Amino acid sequence: MKKVFCRLLEDDRGAVTVDWVVLCAGVVLMAVVIFDAMQSGSLGLADSITAYMDGWDF
Repeated sequence: MKKVFCRLLEDDRGAVTVDWVVLCAGVVLMAVVIFDAMQSGSLGLADSITAYMDGWDF
């Protein structure tokens, strides 16, 4: 059992894959946060424009 455990610790074949998965997860998380911030700002701007234009008569 000790031999199998030592061999498992020395094996690094999946290390690059784990690095890429963590990197991609970070990029996706950053994109979601940026999208949320842009959505909130856009909705706030749209509400401000609507409030400004409510008094206009055409």
